[in-house]
Amino acid sequence: MSSVPIAAEQEPGTTVTLLEPDGGSGLVRRTVLPGGLRVVTEHIAGVRSTAFGISAATGSRDEDSAHAGSAHFLEHLLFKGTRTRSALEISALLDGVGADHNAYTAKEHTCYYAKVLDRDLPLAVDVVGDMVAASVLDEGEVETERGVILEEIAMYEDEPADLVDDVFAAHFFGDSPLGRPILGTNETIKALPRDRIAEQYRDAYVPSQLIVTAAGSLDHDDVVARVREIFADQLAAAGDARPVRPRMGGGPVPTRGGTVVESRETEQAHIILGSEGITRTDPRWQALRLLSAALGGGMSSRLFQEVREKRGLAYAVHAYHTGYADTGTFQVYAGCLPEKADEVVGVCREELDKVAREGITAEELQRAKGQIQGSLVLGSEGTNARMGRLLSHELNHPRHFSIDEDLARLDAVTGAEVAEVAADLLSRPRALAVIGPYDKDRSF
Repeated sequence: MSSVPIAAEQEPGTTVTLLEPDGGSGLVRRTVLPGGLRVVTEHIAGVRSTAFGISAATGSRDEDSAHAGSAHFLEHLLFKGTRTRSALEISALLDGVGADHNAYTAKEHTCYYAKVLDRDLPLAVDVVGDMVAASVLDEGEVETERGVILEEIAMYEDEPADLVDDVFAAHFFGDSPLGRPILGTNETIKALPRDRIAEQYRDAYVPSQLIVTAAGSLDHDDVVARVREIFADQLAAAGDARPVRPRMGGGPVPTRGGTVVESRETEQAHIILGSEGITRTDPRWQALRLLSAALGGGMSSRLFQEVREKRGLAYAVHAYHTGYADTGTFQVYAGCLPEKADEVVGVCREELDKVAREGITAEELQRAKGQIQGSLVLGSEGTNARMGRLLSHELNHPRHFSIDEDLARLDAVTGAEVAEVAADLLSRPRALAVIGPYDKDRSF
């Protein structure tokens, strides 16, 4: 299927098959409607549920600094009423069929979804589609949600294990879109006018920027017909627009090393040690996944064994990576008693340096492959996960991969390839973010 065009190059009004029903995947099809709205579905035999979502190909990194948090603010407001439904009616309809429904804002996209019984898919398409196509952004609801979001920020700031990610990003990426929190700040949320949120809605929620994804027990043509009806006005206004291209590449993103300390009287110190990673389309991506798993992906990983099992220095320690269109981060998190922070940071640095020099063992590589492959298959058995997989491919990649293709790509990674990516990434300049009862100029 490598010859199948990306959505931006597909003729409007046509349907293509992206994956045949084998290789661990169901039948995956994509229709591009005149006006640029695309509908991507996966029919999965033998299930009784369907996950349906509508996503905008913009997220928090598309905001300017004065309006940080506007994408997430808009996410809240789309649940608060349309031209034909109140906020209560939206929630009551979805609750009334037992739907798992919600939304989230990420750095590079925003998604609204509902997982329902297959018989209730028409309702999910209607309600979620109505929210995205016909929100009214009522002024009173704007002020109500402003208070709710300020409470959400306060709740998040009371969770230092989560907050340390934002502290790290703000230091590492500085005052750039990737360095700003998705929720915004108290200052930007208090100052954000309704007109700016409405502008975001008009500019970002147009057919060329929207992706409809659905996975489970469904009929592709039926989903397309229902989506076409809901977005009829927007499609007519869009004219001959085509879908936006996947967000890939871009110029270098400036980063900085050093240490940042947020002083708080916490019971634990929360630590992130990180460096620049790779983009999500880098050919070394699978090798990096295996490196992360071997270093800090489970109880048998290097860092877990060295920091927790052998020395008893921390309860939680793990390694992870995040890829964006133009950069990425590789990070190690640990939570420990404040007096043990220096030793924890020292052990983590030693292990990273050791793997940078020597790579990982054949046993570690095999275990990492099994861990990721098992997690991939088990995690892909739910329709929500399969819908998310469709979205990820459409947003971020030049083509769709079957589950079997992903398993084979992991199998093909060699120890030498993992050693090569380790030598590169783990030797890069590092930044350290710490939340705990320390002076701001404390070194570790």
